[in-house]
Amino acid sequence: MKTTLGRLIVVSNRLPFSFRRNDRGHWRAEAGTGGLVTALLPVLRNRGGTWIGWPGVAEESPGLGAELDTAAGDAGYALKGVSLTAGEVRNFYEGFSNEIIWPLFHDMPMLCTFDPEYWRSYREVNRKYARVVHEASGASDFIWVHDYHLMNVAADLRRLKSKSRIGFFLHIPFPSPDIFLKLPWRMALIESLLQFDLVGFQTLRDQHNFLECLRLLVKGVEVQGRGQVVQLLAGGRKVRVGNFPISIDFNAFLRQATTPEVAARATELHTLLPRRKLILGIDRLDYTKGLPLRLQAFHNVLTRYPALRERISLIQVVVPSREDISQYRDLKTEIEQLVGKINGTFVDPGGWVPVWYVHRSLSRLDLLAYYRAADIALITPLKDGMNLVAKEYCACSIEEDCALILSEFAGAAAQLGKGALLVNPCDIEGVADAIHRAFHMDAGERRARMRRMRRSIRENDVFWWVDSFLRAAIARDLSAFPQPKNFVASEEMEHSLPF
Repeated sequence: MKTTLGRLIVVSNRLPFSFRRNDRGHWRAEAGTGGLVTALLPVLRNRGGTWIGWPGVAEESPGLGAELDTAAGDAGYALKGVSLTAGEVRNFYEGFSNEIIWPLFHDMPMLCTFDPEYWRSYREVNRKYARVVHEASGASDFIWVHDYHLMNVAADLRRLKSKSRIGFFLHIPFPSPDIFLKLPWRMALIESLLQFDLVGFQTLRDQHNFLECLRLLVKGVEVQGRGQVVQLLAGGRKVRVGNFPISIDFNAFLRQATTPEVAARATELHTLLPRRKLILGIDRLDYTKGLPLRLQAFHNVLTRYPALRERISLIQVVVPSREDISQYRDLKTEIEQLVGKINGTFVDPGGWVPVWYVHRSLSRLDLLAYYRAADIALITPLKDGMNLVAKEYCACSIEEDCALILSEFAGAAAQLGKGALLVNPCDIEGVADAIHRAFHMDAGERRARMRRMRRSIRENDVFWWVDSFLRAAIARDLSAFPQPKNFVASEEMEHSLPF
């Protein structure tokens, strides 16, 4: 991609490495493997660049700086750490980011803790990040800030007289005005977002919600153009706003899913659970994932469609998360009780277990094998920015003889809605009916639906996502901006999705 961009400065809450001490007390870096890291590494290496974030350890960490330099040398780009105290981690990360923004932006304001101290810490930590970014960047660099932890960074960089172009991408949903207006610091936050040169969202709906909040809160905003990327005139500044659906490295998942080791492990799963279709759910432990409702729907399908008993099993993987917080401990208990209720009601002493509950992180081999083995994926979050599990499942479904049941409220629904069975996760009987339909769907329809989804993900992979965002940052004429392929058209999506 030929652009006028200089170096790329990536800014995220965490660095793309985790740092741990070994048995001898020396620091050891472990490289991250997420899609964001995979997509940005080639750009950082080829153009030269820096990744800035918190190393994930306490401020008092002797010897960590040397390990950062070593990891940076091996990676081929610079790493800059932002030091945070334990109090800042508590109030900025656990407090404002995850007790206010996370539930609010997922349409759950009743779970928010609007503590003013959280907001003060959020602003101070964002200033810390901005100072590190300013010292590491020049006027010709492009600064790409990621996610809800760092929405104030551009405003702080402007106060430091930064001349760099600054982009922002929100990985979670952006709420509708009636939800966003509940935030006590709504004006400060919206004005901070307008200090970016490009603001990116996952979906057209998120982009629309942001523009509607602007119209309500900021006087004199003018929107120019329509479609994937528009331009705002606000407060004397030009700001571009677009939707850029994030994706995965499709070809990497495909290659890994076809290995003999994965195939053997997938066959082993079917041997352990014979003569039945396997339904798979993989989720981080979080109240946004709709896990209790999903389990209630599975109980409902076994109750209302008794012919499916002993012919299906649900493998529900729950990856541990924040279990030191009472809300998450209570959710884990509720999930375990529902699993116990289902298995206690329907289990066959002869060997059939309706729900196989896995409460741990999966190895890469197990993850890919579960994807390969599953006949049906059941992905029903109450709200999700995108949901990459859905895309990973499709990429690994190389036989294409399988089905995806997907929440209407996952960002991926706009892209995969013509191949997946879309459901309202709150409609317990509706989800149960979708399971029944997926079970009985003929092979031709299953393959046609899955082939369509896989083609869309292949053509709009994570590298396309990076390229489209950077092109939007520098393109002179937005009317020529490339549109996503095989997505539901913007106007059609507005009328086809029920929200």
